Amino acid sequence: MTGHGHGHRHSRWRPHSHDSTDRLDHALETSRRGVRTLVWSFAALFVTAVAQLGLVLVTGSVALLGDTIHNFADALTAVPLGIAFLLGRRAATRRYTYGLGRSEDLAGVVVVLVVAASAAIAGYESVVRLLHPEPVGHPWVVAAAGLIGFAGNELVARYRIKVGREIGSAALVADGLHARTDGFTSLAVVAGAAGVALGFPIADPIVGLGITVAILFVLRDAAKEVFRRLLDAVDPESVELAERTARDVEGVLGTRDLRMRWIGHQLRAELAVTVAADLTVEAAHALAHDVEHRLVHTIPRLTAVVVHTEPSTGADRAHEAVHH
Repeated sequence: MTGHGHGHRHSRWRPHSHDSTDRLDHALETSRRGVRTLVWSFAALFVTAVAQLGLVLVTGSVALLGDTIHNFADALTAVPLGIAFLLGRRAATRRYTYGLGRSEDLAGVVVVLVVAASAAIAGYESVVRLLHPEPVGHPWVVAAAGLIGFAGNELVARYRIKVGREIGSAALVADGLHARTDGFTSLAVVAGAAGVALGFPIADPIVGLGITVAILFVLRDAAKEVFRRLLDAVDPESVELAERTARDVEGVLGTRDLRMRWIGHQLRAELAVTVAADLTVEAAHALAHDVEHRLVHTIPRLTAVVVHTEPSTGADRAHEAVHH
C-alpha cells in the first residue's frame, strides 16, 4: 500500500497485501472453474460429435454433417479458452503489469472465427447437396442423431453459460451460446429427417441451409459479446451503482472520472472522489480505503480499485496547471 500527498492534498490508494492475496486466490479459483467447465464440456461435445459422425457415414445426411461439423468446432473452441484461462493465472510482471487476463478476450475472437468457419462449411455443403441431390438413408437414424446432438449441446450450453456468467467470462458465455444454438440446429436435423421419411428428400439440404442461418445468428450474438469486451465495454448499471456507492460513503462530497474495464473475467476501476479541503493526507487516505472497500463488496466481480481524492476547493486550479 502506498499513498502520496501534494499541496492540494491528493491521495492515491493501493490495496493491502492481504486483500491482494484474497483476490489472487479468488482469481485462481475462477480460472480453475473455467478450466473444469471447458474440460467436461469438451468431453461431452467430442463424444456427441464422434457418435454423430459415425451416423453421417451410415446415412449420408448433409444436414447431419453440418450439425456434426459444428459440434466438432464447438468442442475445439475449448482449447484456446483453456489456454487463456491458464495464462490468466500467471502473476503480473514488469512487462505485463496487469497480468495476461486479456488473453481471454483473444480466445473469444478465436471462438467467433471458428463459429464463422463452421457456418461457411455447413452452408457450402448444403448448397452443393441442393444443386446435386443425393439420397439420404435411414432417416430415423438421422433423427436419433439429431436428438443426441440436442441433448449433448443443451447440457454443455447450460453449464458454460452458468459458469461464464458467475465468473464474468464473456468468452465462455459466447461459447455457451454457441453450444445452445447447436442444440436447436440438431432439432432442425430431426425435422429434416422427418421430411425425408415423408418423401421430401430436398428437406435435408434445406434444413442444412437453415442450420447455416441459425449459426450466423449466434455468430452475431457471440461477436457482439466478445468485441464489446475487447473495447472495454461495461454494463452502464454497474457504472451507476459504483458512482452511487462511492457517493454514499461518509465524507465523500462527490465523484467524477469513474472508469471501469475488464481484465479477463475480473473488473478493475478507478475514480476521483471529492473530500473536504481541510482533511489531512492521512484522513483522505483512510477515506479512500473506505470507498474501495465498499465498491469491492458491492460491485460483482470487481477486484481492484484506484481511488484518487481531491479537495473540495483548489483541485481544478491544480489540474489546469498540470495541463498547461
